[in-house]
Amino acid sequence: MSRILAIDYGKKRTGIAVTDPMQIIASGLTTVPTHGLMDFLLDYVRQEKVERIVIGHPKQMNNEDSESMKYIVPFMNQLKKKLPDVPVELFDERFTSVLAHQAMLAGGLKKKARQNKALVDEISATIILQSYLESKRGM
Repeated sequence: MSRILAIDYGKKRTGIAVTDPMQIIASGLTTVPTHGLMDFLLDYVRQEKVERIVIGHPKQMNNEDSESMKYIVPFMNQLKKKLPDVPVELFDERFTSVLAHQAMLAGGLKKKARQNKALVDEISATIILQSYLESKRGM
């Protein structure tokens, strides 16, 4: 099988998570500066078999798209052009940052580590991916 990759897109930094080849476990991969995201993804897909890319879909509480979509849509369109054989889809990312902070607290991370925004982005991408996997398994 091949991996599923998830992206928590941000204007400055983007968190990335990936499944194992059997698509059972979601793990944080890294956080990259957003200006280098496309190069990172193209390089990663050359090295690893990626079946699908899931991008966090930022929505407001009223279910409308958040302001961030004006950055995500052009990126997504560019990604689809550069990787036409890899399906790209959006998945609701509401509350992932809150859940990431809760996971860091539960994991016993010290305050300084919890303030690491890159780590929060990576954990958020992992939560997006884990939620995506659970939704596909009907959990």
